[in-house]
Amino acid sequence: MSSSVDVILPCLDEARALPSLLAELPPSYRAIVVDNGSTDGSAEIARRLGATVVTAEQRGYGAAVHAGLLAATAPIVAFCDADGSFDMRQLDRVVDPIRSGEADLMMGRRIAVTAQAWPLHARVANAVLLWFVRLRMQVGLHDLGPMRAADRERLVGLGIRDRRSGYPLELVLRAQRAGWRIDEVPVDYRPRVGRSKVTGTVRGTAQAIGDMLRMLRRYA
Repeated sequence: MSSSVDVILPCLDEARALPSLLAELPPSYRAIVVDNGSTDGSAEIARRLGATVVTAEQRGYGAAVHAGLLAATAPIVAFCDADGSFDMRQLDRVVDPIRSGEADLMMGRRIAVTAQAWPLHARVANAVLLWFVRLRMQVGLHDLGPMRAADRERLVGLGIRDRRSGYPLELVLRAQRAGWRIDEVPVDYRPRVGRSKVTGTVRGTAQAIGDMLRMLRRYA
């Protein structure tokens, strides 16, 4: 089935979140669930609910996102976590500026709906990292949230190489170097279903920040 927007959903053991998440997806969007080693039946659930399912053999956020990008065929691609922390009905907020040509890369700036939605250690780490990005790279963003949208062909052309947690920052830095118009819009950030593999633990957050600092040193 053709679609004007493909939504790439990297997935690792998100069986509990997928039914409600996919039910929120607007009918004009196609879900591409990228299974990244799930053992809880996530792929089967997603397929049964009508999503396109692809497999990323290499573990890592960037590997899953890249596999989804290669599987996408729509002119516009959007990205989002598959853990239920975002309201899929808000995807138009990041997609519409791409459709209208007002932006080349649109990011969803997370606004936590409860204190539990975004752990303090993850929020502080994100704020400090983005302070360095704004200072050294003149990119006026306040969040590197996982909800974003861009033109598919142009995104493939950026040649992003990171296959771990540095992918979001490499995307922004390569886009900035290429002269893209980058903007952000507020989106609700809810408590995820189940435990986070990254922001839910200090260790996971530290690894993600380490990957991103490596990207920042490379491009700065």
